[in-house]
Amino acid sequence: MGNNILLRAEAISKFFPGTIALSDVSVDVQPGEIHAIVGENGAGKSTLMNIISGVYQPNKGKILFHGEEIKISNPQNAQKLGIGFVHQELSLCQHISVAENIFMGRMPVKRGGFIDYKNLYAETQKYLNYFDTSIKPSARTDTLNVAEQQIVEIAKAISMNCSLLILDEPTSSLSDKETENLFTLLKRLKSESIGILYISHRMPEIFNLCDRVTILRDGEFVETLRIEDTTERDVICKMVGRTLLEDLFPPKSKRTGETILEVSDFYRKGVFKNINFSLKKGEILGFAGLVGAGRTEIARALCGIDKRESGTLRYYGEELHFHFYSDALNRGICYLTENRKEEGLFLGLPIKENVSVSIIDKISKNLFISKKEEKNQTNNFVKKLRIKISSINNKADSLSGGNQQKVVIAKWLAIDPKVIIMDEPTRGIDVGAKSEIHKMIRDLSDSGIGIIIISSEMTEIIGMCDRVLVLHEGKITRELTGDGITEKNIIIGASGHDS
Repeated sequence: MGNNILLRAEAISKFFPGTIALSDVSVDVQPGEIHAIVGENGAGKSTLMNIISGVYQPNKGKILFHGEEIKISNPQNAQKLGIGFVHQELSLCQHISVAENIFMGRMPVKRGGFIDYKNLYAETQKYLNYFDTSIKPSARTDTLNVAEQQIVEIAKAISMNCSLLILDEPTSSLSDKETENLFTLLKRLKSESIGILYISHRMPEIFNLCDRVTILRDGEFVETLRIEDTTERDVICKMVGRTLLEDLFPPKSKRTGETILEVSDFYRKGVFKNINFSLKKGEILGFAGLVGAGRTEIARALCGIDKRESGTLRYYGEELHFHFYSDALNRGICYLTENRKEEGLFLGLPIKENVSVSIIDKISKNLFISKKEEKNQTNNFVKKLRIKISSINNKADSLSGGNQQKVVIAKWLAIDPKVIIMDEPTRGIDVGAKSEIHKMIRDLSDSGIGIIIISSEMTEIIGMCDRVLVLHEGKITRELTGDGITEKNIIIGASGHDS
């Protein structure tokens, strides 16, 4: 890593009406450095990146790039300067080709103004070769999965001769293998002296990948540290402003009640088989395993969202078969999807309507919703779950990830559930909000609700669950309890080994 500075943002401040988003924040990036930016939701990470990429203009401060002070007037200006930004929400045009996305606005043309597709595809292939991918330049973008679309976004940035690449939560939708491929690519870009600003909530990947980390809290600069000189615990402490982290995971249950669910011989061809387990009142049961192990599919089949081919489900001893998800809801079994933005919330609707949608029948009379009852129900859950909002009339998309997840939880608590299945309950949520969600989940289990957690985060499974089922290729390979819930035992089971 070189000693010269590629980019330096000095004493950046940004004000919005009623909010100081950033106050005198400074950060620098060196050529060939991967520099992490961390902080809780609302810490100012995205605002700082939006200033560096020209989306916002700072109220105070300056930016130096290759040693010269610059004004970045808009994102197109940033691209011309050599600053590429791959947002968490990818922004490709879905109905045109990969090549057309990468070279949009600068495609080679032949005489007469027609696009020179031969040249376009050849140039595109040159950049795709960076990625060890089978993506074709002519492929329609909507035929690609999320990881492949992310490759196209990064290829687009590199094709503009970017010397600084900004990545916002790049692994949030990737499998372990796709994440590994991304890291290999980023290390290659680093070896070619491209500087990378890397926003992530995932501490293990930051410590695996990055050279330095800058910590922001409440819009202010806390500290920049070399990865080799710090620990995950220290970084988290500085992010949340606390020195004791024992409360990140609440104490586990010492007792559980009667059995709520008994699953026997669940089977679906090519997806899962020989699935047998039970769930008790007040228990948090974890589903661990690699992406594709069948965790989500089993959960969805359990509550009637997807079908199973055979097997039995007993609920308080009574054998049931849910034909529709509504059948499960009527019995008090609900499923919190891993994709809250597309499947869990109506982002464009007010918070009160997102909470009340699951109990329309309860708060309606003669086809009319009782606005008073809707308001009372929502305010009750806002208070109970400590959802940070200024009004229940605010739209759901105005909330942070942690508060959006609380709204999803409130929606299903409204049905007075006996079983809650939570699929990746803290994905994309910062450390402080995770701690709140974890405490809330434990409070729910202590109240007698049986909870199933599906999580790809090892620390969450170990820290939260009273019992863990480890899955591999659609089969349960291990059941872990007590001191047996360890990283080693989970990895052994998830890889299909039995010893």
